[in-house]
Amino acid sequence: MPRKSSARRKIVFLFDVDNTLLDNDRVTADLKRHLEAEVGPAQSRSYWRIFEQLRDELGYADYLGTLQRYRVENPHDPRLLTISRYLVNYPFANRLFPNALDVIDQVKQWGTAAILSDGDVVFQPRKVERSGLYEAVDGKVLIYVHKEQELDDVLERFPAEHYVVVDDKLRILAAIKKIWGRRVTTVFVRQGHYALDPKIVASYPAADVSVDHIGDLLGRDLRFFAPRAKRSVR
Repeated sequence: MPRKSSARRKIVFLFDVDNTLLDNDRVTADLKRHLEAEVGPAQSRSYWRIFEQLRDELGYADYLGTLQRYRVENPHDPRLLTISRYLVNYPFANRLFPNALDVIDQVKQWGTAAILSDGDVVFQPRKVERSGLYEAVDGKVLIYVHKEQELDDVLERFPAEHYVVVDDKLRILAAIKKIWGRRVTTVFVRQGHYALDPKIVASYPAADVSVDHIGDLLGRDLRFFAPRAKRSVR
């Protein structure tokens, strides 16, 4: 986690990871196929049952924590090591959305680019590193249990005149907008199952900017991210 800084930046871009820069829905689909092939449909369903229970308890997806609980129910299953190896060595770089790294490079010409993500303390950092995102943001990575509740810490670590938050979850963007107001431009990326669920989308106010793909931000100038009337770009 980056050290707290007293240097005030003009603008900081905060990028979510799952389904914003990286196609986590494909990661999940790949894991489901691997589980069914390794342990069979019944045991695969058991894993995902535990996964949903743990997500309800923690508020974020915990793949390795789920595997630990799965082990309690299946202590003598030799295939557990295969699943663990699959998760730890997954090729996350192959699941970055098109132009995700280019978008990060683009905004770095104007200010600071950083990762602002939810997740566990082991698997999520591993995902960020193996995907190439850690290097892309020069190690500026923040991972919390509930990032929208840690904005004071974000402010201390990355003090700035203005922030741009890019995320696939309107719930997160709405919560941040409520706290930071005009000092933040919220960018909603319509990727992944949360962003494409009409009931979820209808439950929250629109972001300042909405785009269909992370790559749609490529080629925009800094004025595109300035606070103004809400707009949708296709």
